[in-house]
Amino acid sequence: MLYEKIKEYIPCCEQEENDRRLMLSFMDNCNNYLLRDNTVAHFTASSWIVNKDRTKVLMIYHNIYDSWAWTGGHADGEENLLHTAIKEAVEETGIKHIRPVSEEIFSIEVLTVDGHIKRGKYVSSHLHLNVTYLLEADENDELHIKADENKGVAWFDVKTAMEKVSEPWMKKNIYEKLIKKVGELK
Repeated sequence: MLYEKIKEYIPCCEQEENDRRLMLSFMDNCNNYLLRDNTVAHFTASSWIVNKDRTKVLMIYHNIYDSWAWTGGHADGEENLLHTAIKEAVEETGIKHIRPVSEEIFSIEVLTVDGHIKRGKYVSSHLHLNVTYLLEADENDELHIKADENKGVAWFDVKTAMEKVSEPWMKKNIYEKLIKKVGELK
């Protein structure tokens, strides 16, 4: 199912085409790509969460990356990455009213993860084979942080969101791409 969805996904740019090929090759050559036990690379799911008018984006202040960021998490064996993306969005923000704009993949990217400490243990540098979904949420829902993962949760207009992001590569190569793709949907 996941393999077919990635194979059928139509990339919007060279980054997505190259990353799609890498993901498919990895899946062809490795059988534990859905588990973080694979310390080289494993699948994750992220959400680009917009309000109904698509004028704002919901972001978390991520503890590990020390930056405002999208929500997301590890597949942990789950092949339905849309399910993972929604579950992580709810856990990390407290949002109650959330739905996929589409059940189709919105974006794909291979992300580098620097070595870090998580739950008192060192995690070596590795790759996240990431699938992103576009979700819509009610900006009036009460928000809460998930202290072990983030220090803040907030809605931002797109310009302010990009000013808040402190990861230059993510801002330029991923978030700006997502903003452009949302704009093309209007």
